[in-house]
Amino acid sequence: MSNAQGLKIEDAVNETCPWSGKPISEDSLTLYKGDVVGFCNPGCRDKFEKAVSHFEAALNGKKA
Repeated sequence: MSNAQGLKIEDAVNETCPWSGKPISEDSLTLYKGDVVGFCNPGCRDKFEKAVSHFEAALNGKKA
């Protein structure tokens, strides 16, 4: 199966959510550095994406 972004759960590098430890869900996948990462729900996925964007922005600001 694939989600709306075309990501497939079988391509995920993990089987459990890094935030909750629960099984990953088809509707909660994202790409991180070219790999599919799964989460148990869209809230955990969105929390991860927000954390990554803040971290990358901080790193980019430090290099400026």
